[in-house]
Amino acid sequence: MSAKRPYIVGLTGGIGSGKSAATDHFAALGASVVDTDRIAHELTAPGGGAIEAIHVAFGDAMIAPDGRLDRAAMRALAFREPDARRRLEAILHPLIRAESARQCLAASGPYVILAVPLLVESGGYRERCDRICVVDCPEALQVARVRARSGLVDEQIRAIMAAQASRAQRLAAADDVLDNAGTLASLHAQVDRLHAAYLAAATH
Repeated sequence: MSAKRPYIVGLTGGIGSGKSAATDHFAALGASVVDTDRIAHELTAPGGGAIEAIHVAFGDAMIAPDGRLDRAAMRALAFREPDARRRLEAILHPLIRAESARQCLAASGPYVILAVPLLVESGGYRERCDRICVVDCPEALQVARVRARSGLVDEQIRAIMAAQASRAQRLAAADDVLDNAGTLASLHAQVDRLHAAYLAAATH
């Protein structure tokens, strides 16, 4: 790996934990952010790098009229057939890993926040990170947040959570934990402290 590789903090958390709120504040403080969710959306947008392979693998039913991945249809299929999610991941994950590595090397900030929802579950990310930061909150709060923002029912939300690492597994992998059970101001204060620590580590 190039000696120019930046200091990389892998940031993760379960659905509804508040990863985006934490990532946004790190970005506001000057960190470079490489967001694998954003990369996945770009790959599955009209004309995206994964669309042709998804079309071949799943057919017309999973492609929306405008040419993007029909996420609702795919979510419903994966809910019925767990193997569908694995097949989609087999297409997306190598592309996401390659693009995230490219963006990390191109980053201009003092350090990189590599935001990976499935960091604990996915091979190939942890060894790229100098630190692992987990955004954490109680599972009941995750469910309530996702229900409020997405319109999914609790059964669907808990199915998504069941497909992710458990809260205990994420915490076991963490070097740093952001407790997001409280207010946004509390989360920001914690991010401020970690930013100072990461900045110091990155510049030594």
